[in-house]
Amino acid sequence: MKYFWTFVWTFLLVQMLYYVAGSMYGTPYDLKLGTLISVAVTAFILLIGTLIPEKPDQKSETSH
Repeated sequence: MKYFWTFVWTFLLVQMLYYVAGSMYGTPYDLKLGTLISVAVTAFILLIGTLIPEKPDQKSETSH
């Protein structure tokens, strides 16, 4: 479920950014290219999430 919500939020934010940036440069809005960028950004975010090691919980070590 976390992959789904990651994609949904990334899709919405990238589409918004693509629309605003395109409007500032005067280029037409292209849903296909925005979707392709959002898929790439989602894959990048999920890859970064798997590569970052998790720190051990500090409370569990000190409570013994």
